[in-house]
Amino acid sequence: MAEEENLLISNEEYLKAGIHIGTKFRTKYMENFIYKTRPDGLSVLNISDIDKRIRLAANMLERFAPEDILIVSRRENSWKAVRKFGEVTGIRVFAGRYPPGLMTNSALKGFTETKILLVTDAWPDRNAVGDALVVGVPVIACCDTNNTTNNIDLVIPCNNKGKKSLGLLFWLLAKLYVEKRGLVNQFTVPLEEFVEE
Repeated sequence: MAEEENLLISNEEYLKAGIHIGTKFRTKYMENFIYKTRPDGLSVLNISDIDKRIRLAANMLERFAPEDILIVSRRENSWKAVRKFGEVTGIRVFAGRYPPGLMTNSALKGFTETKILLVTDAWPDRNAVGDALVVGVPVIACCDTNNTTNNIDLVIPCNNKGKKSLGLLFWLLAKLYVEKRGLVNQFTVPLEEFVEE
């Protein structure tokens, strides 16, 4: 019970968003975050690990100004959440297909420099992860049970495919970022604005 009291939000709210529901496939990279495997074969992520990693990600992001952070998400289920996150925090967001070289090729239209990268899924966002590796910036990645974590500096274990899960994750990150940076005293944007219907 004491562990639940230390969570960012209630255990029930995490469960309702399905942030803990993994896939039927599990990699050795994600085994430490898996709580159990259900009879139907789906792996379930540990909610206290998810909560701890969201806090760690917020602590990492807090050290950077909004213009020094880039969020990349090819996964369409996250577009509303990441765009709202960008709107609320002032952080640059790239929702859609990431063109390789955006961080490494100064001749490209839209070339951008960044000091830290956050991706919603290390596999579809692998071009951005590769660019970050080339320029030497840390990478935070939302990883489901089926992800590999090569070249990832901080893994946030979560259901990175669900709209509700991603909405909750980016709502929590936005809340922590703006509060820690002193941009607002109290975060008042409702969770619903981050979640696709």
